[in-house]
Amino acid sequence: MLAAVLGVLALVGLYYAFSGPAPGGSGGPAGPPPPTVLVGHPQTAPLIYEISAVGSLRSNESVVIQPEISGRVSEIAFNEGEPVAKGELLIRLDDSVDRAELQQAQAQLALSKANFDRASDLFKRGNTSARARDEALAQLRVAEANAALAQAMLEKTAIIAPFDGILGLRHVSPGDYVKPGDEVVNLESIDPVKVDFRIPEIHAAVLKTGQDITVLLDALPGKSFKGAVYAIDPLIDPNGRAVILRATVENQEHALRPGMFARVNLVLNQREDAIMLPETAVFPIGDKRFVYKVADGKAVRVEVTTGLRREGRVEILSGVTLSDEIVLEGNFKLQDGRPLTAVSDAKPTS
Repeated sequence: MLAAVLGVLALVGLYYAFSGPAPGGSGGPAGPPPPTVLVGHPQTAPLIYEISAVGSLRSNESVVIQPEISGRVSEIAFNEGEPVAKGELLIRLDDSVDRAELQQAQAQLALSKANFDRASDLFKRGNTSARARDEALAQLRVAEANAALAQAMLEKTAIIAPFDGILGLRHVSPGDYVKPGDEVVNLESIDPVKVDFRIPEIHAAVLKTGQDITVLLDALPGKSFKGAVYAIDPLIDPNGRAVILRATVENQEHALRPGMFARVNLVLNQREDAIMLPETAVFPIGDKRFVYKVADGKAVRVEVTTGLRREGRVEILSGVTLSDEIVLEGNFKLQDGRPLTAVSDAKPTS
């Protein structure tokens, strides 16, 4: 029996020794199949590059109404908190003295004009000297100036609105005696309103007038307001190293009030056709970023330049085109130049 067993083993050894590999076989153990990865093409999408800041609302125009002359308040022609138009009467001071002075100046002007006319007529006839005519002319000019001065002083007794706006709370009452510089009432123009805010100086090179802003206010939750930058302060604040910008926001319903705290989103750049890929498609090696392209069924590693990231997607500035087929998921399974099994991405990335 032992001899029979040894004979069988010998025959098996001879069979494997002299028999070649099966047709189509590799003659060795089969290797692992190529890894399966999800592939797709880059997509375009609108991309907004914006930064956030805080600021304050200001009136488009703001002034505290103050008298230029002393006098007693004889009339208050406005109601507090109501809109007024440019040129409307707000306060009238007692003008009795100023009217009398104007009448006196006008009477002196009439006399001076008559004297000049007589002196001119006599000079033409040779009955008076040129000196007498010139003196009469000088007196006429003085009288004209005095009349103009009296007229101006009379007009200053009526304080009018310098622009369209909404009045605040008054600080005087009829009968009050006011002096130059006393506060009477504040006048605010709030359509549109201005927004002052600060941006760090590292963004100074990309700031420009005309850039869009969105304003959010804690006092008006759930609402947003659109505006645009119209002025940039050339001086950078040395304390906060920031650039001060001023924008305007429409306020037809007067919901925005000067002094409100504002959260501002400033749009620095906007692209309608930015090339985007899922963040899973991009992987780092050192300080560089790469993706895998698919070429002839193999993975080809390509360096890319990335931009902004938005909601799980990253902007690709260079390195790929829209026609490239990119490995979207599973790049950790791959090596450069190795085969892969591609499964197409059925859902759009934009």
